[in-house]
Amino acid sequence: MPLMQTRRCFLTTLSLAGAAGLLRWPAASAAEGMLETTTVQLAKRSLCNAPEYVAEELLRAEGFTEIRFIDTPVPDTANWVAQGKIDFSLGYSSYYVAAIDAGEPVVLLAGVHVGCFELFAGEGIRRIADLKGKSVGVNALGSGSHVFLAAIAAHVGLDPAKDLRWVATGPSVDPLELFAGGKIDAFLAFPPAAQDLRARNIGHVIFNSSIDPPWSQYFCCMQAANREFVRNYPIATKRVLRAILKACHRAGSRGAAAGGTRLHGPL
Repeated sequence: MPLMQTRRCFLTTLSLAGAAGLLRWPAASAAEGMLETTTVQLAKRSLCNAPEYVAEELLRAEGFTEIRFIDTPVPDTANWVAQGKIDFSLGYSSYYVAAIDAGEPVVLLAGVHVGCFELFAGEGIRRIADLKGKSVGVNALGSGSHVFLAAIAAHVGLDPAKDLRWVATGPSVDPLELFAGGKIDAFLAFPPAAQDLRARNIGHVIFNSSIDPPWSQYFCCMQAANREFVRNYPIATKRVLRAILKACHRAGSRGAAAGGTRLHGPL
C-alpha cells in the first residue's frame, strides 16, 4: 500500500538521520569525519528558500566549497529533488508528501517555517465557509497557495473542486492586483503581498496560518532532500541541515529582538 511505503520511507529516513547525527549539535566538526562531497545544489525559487541563501556563509564554514543555487520552477520542486537536479530544497510540505507517497526518492529532514499565509477576502466574506461559490486567485493550480487553501476549505466541509472557483493567473498576471481591483473575491497571500495589501487597506484577513488552529500547530515549509544524497553523503547532509537551521535560528532571534514577526519555528 502507498501509505505503508511512505511510512517505511519516513522511518528509514529517521534512522539515517539518527545514524548521521542530523538532529544533534556536535562539539566539533572534526569529530564527524571528512565531508564526502564539497559540492551542494540548492533550489532558487521563492522567498521560502531565504534561509538557504542566508546559510551560504555557514555552508562554507562547514567545508563546502561549491554551493550552487539552481533556478527551480515552483510546481516542479519535488520532482527536481527526486531527480537529483537539486540536492536540497525548502518548500511547502504537501509538494513533498505527494512525491513521497508516489514513491519518489525524496526525504523530509526537518520543519523550518511555521507558516506565513494570510487569506484576504472581500466584503461579505467573514469565514472560510463563506468562500462557497466565490472566486479565489492563485498563481497556478498545484502551487503551494492552491494546495494549502484547498486543504483549509476541505477541513471546514467544502469541496475544493466544486465549491470554489479557482482563478489561475499564470506568471503574467498578479492575483494580488486582481483582488485589489475587485475581480476576485479572495486571495491567499504570503510576504510581501500580505504586507502590501494591509498597507493599502485592501480587504480583510479571515485566516492567518501562523496563529489560527489547527494549521498554526504545523510546519508550513520543510527541508527536503534527495534520498540518494542523504544515503551516500550522511556527513554532508548533516552539515547542510545544521547550517540552514542555524541560519533560521539567527534570523528568527534577530527578528524577535527587533520586535518583528518571527517566521521560523523554534529549534
